[in-house]
Amino acid sequence: MHLPSHWLHSLIICLETLGKLASTVMRPVAERDIRASFINCSKGETKRLNPPRELADLPWADLDFLGWRDPGAPERAYLVAEHDGSLAGIALRVTSGAARGFTSRSMCSLCLTTHTNGGVALMTARRTGEAGRQGNTVGHYLCADLACSLYVRGRKEAPGGGPIDESLTVDEKAARVRANVAAFLAKVTGAST
Repeated sequence: MHLPSHWLHSLIICLETLGKLASTVMRPVAERDIRASFINCSKGETKRLNPPRELADLPWADLDFLGWRDPGAPERAYLVAEHDGSLAGIALRVTSGAARGFTSRSMCSLCLTTHTNGGVALMTARRTGEAGRQGNTVGHYLCADLACSLYVRGRKEAPGGGPIDESLTVDEKAARVRANVAAFLAKVTGAST
C-alpha cells in the first residue's frame, strides 16, 4: 500500500509529538500570556478577544490545551497549547452549517469523540505568514465546545454521542489529542505542507 507523502509527513509529526508529549498537560496560564501567545492574528485582534472566564478555576490537570468559544461572538473560538516549548494560540472561525438531524453523528478530529446535533463544528484557522496574508486557512472538525480533553478523560459526556470503542488507555488518548493539536498547529504555521 502506498500512502501519499503528506500523510506520511503528518504521521511522522504525530509520532514525534507523541514521544515529546507523552505526559504533558496544560499548565495554568495568565490572561496576559494567553494574549501574547497568538500566532495567527494581529495585536489588535488579541486585545479585543474575550479570554475564558475564571481562568483560576479551570481543571488545568485535565487539560491538554485551552480552548474556548467567545461568548460575545459565537462564530469565534480560540485554542492555546504548548507547542515547541512555548505557548501558541490560534484564533478560529466557526463555520455555521445547516443543522443536522439528531440521528446524524460527527466526529471530532482531535479527540475522536462522536457527537450528534451540532456537537462538532468546522473550525478554520488563518495560516501564519504570507499564506495567511493571502487568505489561506486550515480547517478541522472539532468538538463545538473545545472540551476534547474532558471527553477523553471521561470528565464530560457528549450527549447522544461519546468516545469510540477502542483499547487505548486514557493517557494514550490524551497523548493522541496533544499530537493532533500539535499537527494542527504545524499546519497553521506551515511546518507541515
